[in-house]
Parts: sequence; structure tokens; C-alpha cells
Amino acid sequence: MNTDYELRIIKSRRKTIALQVKDDRTVIVKAPYRVSMSFIRSFASSHERWIQKRLSEMKERIENAGEPLSREELSELYRRARAHIPGRVGYYAERLGVSYGRITIRKQRTRWGSCSSKGNLNFNCLLMLTPQEVIDSVVVHELCHRKEMNHSARFYEEVLKVFPQYNVWDRWLKENGPGILLRGEGS
Repeated sequence: MNTDYELRIIKSRRKTIALQVKDDRTVIVKAPYRVSMSFIRSFASSHERWIQKRLSEMKERIENAGEPLSREELSELYRRARAHIPGRVGYYAERLGVSYGRITIRKQRTRWGSCSSKGNLNFNCLLMLTPQEVIDSVVVHELCHRKEMNHSARFYEEVLKVFPQYNVWDRWLKENGPGILLRGEGS
């Protein structure tokens, strides 16, 4: 098996085995408790070609991301995010019939948004480098946690009720997000 990535194994009560390639070149194998470590390693090894293809695609996206942001550019993104995102939160909170607490804008290394159990919302200022639909998809995603604090089928039903194109823009963010996050690393 190739060693140009870190292999992490996560066992849980799931029924199937799955592979995931993360932005930091970590390959995660999610497996049921009952599956042996030797089977997991064999499974990952048998998917080496797929893993290398994903790593290569990720490297290309990152290389095409553009120059790192200056402090001035980052300050402008904070300003724009503070002016824009609360309005989108208010709009979608009303449509969803949910309340929320504080809205905080940060530059985060790995997350686009989060929702605490108290309803406080955090958003990444780098969202301002994405299309409006991506911003809305993240806002809706976080607000739907006010109804379901998980990622269950019911959670995604709520998301899709309010934002039917969610999957399209979530995919856009998964494909283009690593490069955007990397641009924020320079500041």
C-alpha cells in the first residue's frame, strides 16, 4: 500500500465500509466494529487506484486555487461577511421557522460554518469567495441544525425543503473549497 497519505480507521455501528479522502491527504476508512483490521487494510489497498485519483484531483484543485490572501484582502472579506451573512441568516431562519443566537464570522481552516446547541452560528469569512448559492447552502445547513442536531435523513429533508439545489452547491464547495481554504492560509 502507498504511504504518501495517512490512513485513519474509524470503527462505529455502521453496516458498511467506506473510504473518504480528506483535504490534508488523510484517507479515512469507516468500518463496522466487526470488521477485522486486516480486512480494512486489504479493502484500502484494493482501492489504491481510486485513492490516488482523488489525491491527484485534490492536488490539482489546490494548485489552481490562486495566490494566498493578504491581510487587507482578508479584512475586506470579514467586513463583507459581517455585512452580508446576517441578512441571509435572518431570511432563511424566517422561512424555516427557527430562532438563533449570536452570529460570529471567523477565518476557519477546515469549516465553513457551525451551529452550537445554544443556537449560536459561526461562519467562515472565506465564504465570500464563493457563489451566493454556496453561502445560502451553508446558512441553510447550519440553521437546519436548529431542528435536527445531526446529519440524518430528516435533517437533509429539512435542508432540501428550503433549498432544493443544496446538493449541487454542496458538491461545488467540496470540489472548490479546499483551494479556497488554502488561500486563507497565507494571512
